[in-house]
Amino acid sequence: MQMVKKVMLILLFVWFSLLLFMPKTAFYYTLEAQLAKQEIRLNEEKIEEGLFSLHIKNVYLYAKGIEVAKIKELSLFTLLFYNSIEIKEIVADEALHSKVPAFLQKATLEYHLLNPSSLSVDANGSFGHIAGKIEIPSGMVHLDFVQNGEIDMLKPFLKKDEKGWFYEGSF
Repeated sequence: MQMVKKVMLILLFVWFSLLLFMPKTAFYYTLEAQLAKQEIRLNEEKIEEGLFSLHIKNVYLYAKGIEVAKIKELSLFTLLFYNSIEIKEIVADEALHSKVPAFLQKATLEYHLLNPSSLSVDANGSFGHIAGKIEIPSGMVHLDFVQNGEIDMLKPFLKKDEKGWFYEGSF
């Protein structure tokens, strides 16, 4: 029994050390480099690293050199077996307001080690409330519009069933 306690204590210490000394900022810059290959650039004003998290403030999103949105805050949180990305206050560029919702209040992506093949999605904005998931291996995306808001510009991409509007696609 004493040996089991020692092994558990060592595993707990290693796990905590990994989280504490993990190069969170380096992970963000790696993500930035991967997005740059797709001609998507992020320009941030401030990066704050926490014990289990990384907070990026005032991020400007550029696609092919054109500013498409401003993100007030982007937060990454990890415990290795549970990870989340929370995005607060995305405002789309005025030129895109007829094509995409103008404002996204909050979006959360969560990954659990117990379900390693999917991400759960939850978002609120001018379009209402969205809940859904992304299947990583197949690239399938399913989003349910739980509460509808301004979705007229999205309706050509949406389908309707007895539960309401939803989006299905792949990447």
